[in-house]
Amino acid sequence: MSVTVLVGSQWGDEGKGKIVDILSENFEIVTRYQGGANAGHTVRIGDKQYILHLIPSGILRENVICVIGNGVVIDPVALLDEIKLLEQNNIKVDGRLFISHNAHLIMPYHKLLDSISESGDNKIGTTGRGIGPCYIDKYARKGIKIVDLLNRKVLEEKIRENLKEKNNLLKKVYEHEELDVEEIIKQYVEFDKAIDKYIKDVPAYLNTAIAEGKSILLEGAQGALLDVDHGTYPYVTSSSPTSGGACTGSGIPPNKIDSVVGIVKAYTTRVGYGPFPTELLDDEGEKLRKIGVEYGATTGRPRRCGWFDAFLVNYSAMINGINSVAVTKLDVLSNFEEIKVCIGYELDGKQLKSFPTDVERLSKVKPIYETLKGWNKDISECHSYSELPEATKDYLKFIENKAGINIKIISIGPKRQQTFYK
Repeated sequence: MSVTVLVGSQWGDEGKGKIVDILSENFEIVTRYQGGANAGHTVRIGDKQYILHLIPSGILRENVICVIGNGVVIDPVALLDEIKLLEQNNIKVDGRLFISHNAHLIMPYHKLLDSISESGDNKIGTTGRGIGPCYIDKYARKGIKIVDLLNRKVLEEKIRENLKEKNNLLKKVYEHEELDVEEIIKQYVEFDKAIDKYIKDVPAYLNTAIAEGKSILLEGAQGALLDVDHGTYPYVTSSSPTSGGACTGSGIPPNKIDSVVGIVKAYTTRVGYGPFPTELLDDEGEKLRKIGVEYGATTGRPRRCGWFDAFLVNYSAMINGINSVAVTKLDVLSNFEEIKVCIGYELDGKQLKSFPTDVERLSKVKPIYETLKGWNKDISECHSYSELPEATKDYLKFIENKAGINIKIISIGPKRQQTFYK
């Protein structure tokens, strides 16, 4: 039996899609446990690039079963588009994709309200995909779940009741035209017809699989520092990307988890608003962005770039219980004479002992850097750890020591073959 949780250990965009694809070769089931279509996981196989938003990257391995857990909020349009894309590329989905009957549905009014909110003065940098408003309804106990699609009467009642409230809000508060309730009901009835064959009691399925000795990889979206409880609130996502969220978002109990794998980028990036202590607002930051092609897979927005933050990753390793780490985009640092690593923060002349998640303090900290010598050599064709330059090995050992992590997987490019174990 092997149940492994894979978590992004920074602010997301660490390269989870590729690492899930690599690891899924050794797993029978890959399960996504939180988030929605606001996450984009990019996988390159040969000359073909796939960007997946909801379906786990394990779908690209023909013998892997993929599951979307109850912790995920599902946009019907995004899901059907993704299924269509995969089928057009001769990737079988039927019989290989299951969706939790308890997952919540993103409705048209969620996306509209998200867009209106982000157009105001209090932006937090969301993708505008309706994720936050959907989770709001979930916890306000007004949400519409996949299981509701199976009962036409219940579905219509819930949509009418919700839209009565939302249209009132749209009209009186936002001075926006009301949405057509009949059209929305029609859309979701059609959606039910399209996905009915994928719906499953996921907790029962996964726990039965564990009892049968099958291996499961639990895949999170975003990153630990975007966790609604443990991240840099309010500049966070609306769910729990941390390893704890894997249990609540899938129905697998904590005592069935065998290991937690963290993914870290060899430097740091962030999308959207919020404090970012090691952010580079100079030519070096632009250099990282350009070489690393740091643009969002979902939105296309340029990512903010900075040096590796070992203090932040140490905090992430603690709250996630990370056993081993995959480091990605190491090749991007090949063109730097010197590379800095943040080993701690200073605030008001004092060195902090723990990572501050409150944005007021985090926005005022001064990063404490140590400077390492760069390797100035293309490493993208290396086939093993032993082939890496000594300066590259020194960098990896340094961030291991300062972040308190154990690096096991190294990625030196976007392709499958540009990955090896340490």
